[in-house]
Amino acid sequence: MNVTIYDVAREANVSMATVSRVVNGNPNVKPVTRKKVLATIERLGYRPNAVARGLASKKTTTVGAIIPDISSIFFAELARGIEDIATMYKYNIILSNSDQNKDKELQLINTMLEKQVDGILFMGGNISEEHVQQFKSASVPVVLAATYDESETIPSVNIDYEEAAYEATKFLLDQGNTHPAFVSGQDDTLINQQKYEGYLRAMKEASVSLNEAYIIKGDYSYDSGLEAVEQLLNLYEKPTAVFVASDEMALGVIHGAQDKGYSVPDDIEVFGFDNTRLATMVRPTLSTIVQPMYDIGAVAMRLLTKYMNKEEVTEKKVVLPHRIIERNSTKLK
Repeated sequence: MNVTIYDVAREANVSMATVSRVVNGNPNVKPVTRKKVLATIERLGYRPNAVARGLASKKTTTVGAIIPDISSIFFAELARGIEDIATMYKYNIILSNSDQNKDKELQLINTMLEKQVDGILFMGGNISEEHVQQFKSASVPVVLAATYDESETIPSVNIDYEEAAYEATKFLLDQGNTHPAFVSGQDDTLINQQKYEGYLRAMKEASVSLNEAYIIKGDYSYDSGLEAVEQLLNLYEKPTAVFVASDEMALGVIHGAQDKGYSVPDDIEVFGFDNTRLATMVRPTLSTIVQPMYDIGAVAMRLLTKYMNKEEVTEKKVVLPHRIIERNSTKLK
C-alpha cells in the first residue's frame, strides 16, 4: 500500500500540518522536528501526492509540450532546451507528438488543459484561427516555439526566416551561381512561405528571372530531398547550386546527386537550413543557416515561466539571431 501523509505524521508523532510544512519547505518548523519528519519520510519511502498538492496550491508544476515529431533531430534539440530550463525552474514536462495534424493538435491542447498543466509550449505548422481561439480561451499561458502566429497575438520565439533564406540564396548567387534552385518544405506553413519570400527577394535583387522548374516542393524529409534532386538533375539546364529548406532534405539532395555520379560541390553546391547535427555527419559537410534550436526551446520555456509566475514580460515576440556557417558542400572562395 502507498504510504500516506497520515502514516508519516503518526510515525513521527507530529500533526499532518507539520508534515505538510516540511514537505513544502515552510521555514516555520523547528530544526529538530524537521529532521525527525525527514528521517521518517525516508524510512517509510513516502512520496508526496503531486495531484493533491496541485489541488491545494492550484498549481501542478507541469507544462504541456506539443511537438510535431520528437524523432526529428530538429525538434529533439528544441525539446532538450525546453527540458533543461523546465528542470531549472522545477517544472515537469508532458510531451506529446502531434504529427503536425490540425485535428490532433487541437485535441492535444484540450488534453493538456484537462490534465491541469500550468502552461503550454506549442510547436506546429500553421496556426489557424481555431488554434488562436483555443489558446485565447485557455486558462493557462501558451508560448509558441519555432512556430509563427500570423495574427501575432500569441507569444512566440523564432528567428527571422525570411532574412535567413535571403542570406542563404544571396550567398549562393555571390558564389557565381546564376540561378540557384530551391527545395522548399510544406508550402502551407507560414515559416516555409517566409523562406520562399527570402529566396525570391535575393533572386529579384540579383535581377534573375525565376525558373519555376528550379523550385521543388518537399516535406522536410530525407526522401523528399532525394526526389527533388532527381527532378533537378533530369532538367536539360541543370542548376549549379540548390538552397534546401532543411538539413535533412539537404542530405537527401547531396546523396541523390552523388548517386547519379555528380560531385558536391564541384558539380552542384548544396546549402541547408537549421545546422542540426546532421550537417557535420554528412560528407561533404553541409553549409547551412545556423538556427539555434536549443536556444529557441530554452528561451520559449523561460518566457512561459514568466507568464506562469506573473513576472514582467517586456517582449512577447522574441526573434533570436541566426548566421551562416560555411562548410564543404559549397565551394570555398
